[in-house]
Amino acid sequence: MSGLYEEALEVMPGGVNSPVRSMAAIGRDPIFIERGEGAEIVDVDGNRYVDWVCSWGPLIAGHAHPDVVAAVQSAAARGTSYGAPTSRETDLAKQIVERMPSVQMVRLVNSGTEATMSALRVARAATGRDRIVKFAGHYHGHVDGLLAAAGSGLATAGIPASPGVTQAQAADTAIATWNDRASVEGVVDESVAALICEPLPANMGLVPADDGFLDFLREATERVGALLVLDEVISGFRCQLERPAADLVVMGKVIGGGLPLAAYGGREDLMRLVAPAGDVYQAGTLSGNPLATAAGLATLRLLDDDAYARLRATSERLATGLAALDERVSVVWRQGLLTPFFRGTAPRNYDQARACEIEAYAAFARGLLERGVYPPASQFEAWFPSLAHTDEHVEQAIEAAKAALSEL
Repeated sequence: MSGLYEEALEVMPGGVNSPVRSMAAIGRDPIFIERGEGAEIVDVDGNRYVDWVCSWGPLIAGHAHPDVVAAVQSAAARGTSYGAPTSRETDLAKQIVERMPSVQMVRLVNSGTEATMSALRVARAATGRDRIVKFAGHYHGHVDGLLAAAGSGLATAGIPASPGVTQAQAADTAIATWNDRASVEGVVDESVAALICEPLPANMGLVPADDGFLDFLREATERVGALLVLDEVISGFRCQLERPAADLVVMGKVIGGGLPLAAYGGREDLMRLVAPAGDVYQAGTLSGNPLATAAGLATLRLLDDDAYARLRATSERLATGLAALDERVSVVWRQGLLTPFFRGTAPRNYDQARACEIEAYAAFARGLLERGVYPPASQFEAWFPSLAHTDEHVEQAIEAAKAALSEL
């Protein structure tokens, strides 16, 4: 496998196409995957792992689910891209509007970053304002103005912001502290176009909102005429959580079923500002790609109340089992998501999350990999249980975790 990594280093920055895949944060070379089967992945050397990453969230049904594979194969046989409308785009848009609160109209795009960038453009056009408020530790894709104090890969690499972002772009972004009402009140005023947040933050590890905090954000934005934008790229269609009414919503991951697809949507009056209905320009050659919409529709059809109940049960079993192993580890979980934090108490914001024992998590992750369990290669990423995970997979993970913790 080292030979593959050496080859990759010659032609790709860091040998990967997304930073956290490098596994540098846990002190090892990346694992090259050959195939995925249900809740498991197999590397190029034939080693099998129980996969708790699941492509960082899209694979809520597991790898290569028969319904998703069949839908993609059928779509591919008819052509991979048309650059023209298809009925499946409308079908998927209807599903999103039906299932996602606050979304009355939607535009399909290709990535969460593209969806965030486009949603904020709409917000600025609608309000005639420039400034955006975000939270430290919340990651909204690699949009220039939102990389300050971002979580996820930036936190993993220890990068506070990104070179190449202009001072003007950074100046239009104000940073607030998650779960801190005073910090929000200090930056939300009549100059703000929108406040964007993850309603269930999962890019500094899983750090849920305090009771009433999301409603407070709704009230704070309404008071000054700013828009509330919820980034549901991770939480959307995975977690059944209480949300305040949003003006705009950013979506991704699950709605593409493992293929590149994202979306932004919201109030009809706001979305009618988008070209060609309005003057806010946004376009994409592959937006609404027929393979991606087929995979997304097939995935959403699997997600009924029974499926969500099973996902919640799996998440709870894994979280409870991990939490019982070691008092040094605090496990935070919600349906379909969890994070074992290497600190005595669960964090409430980004600074507390960064105070975790990062090296301990790295050693823990290496120990899991040695025992056939594939965790996120970062303390700041969430684990993603899927419908394909069984009780046996949960027990294997808990036993591997017990052994890995004993070596710390």
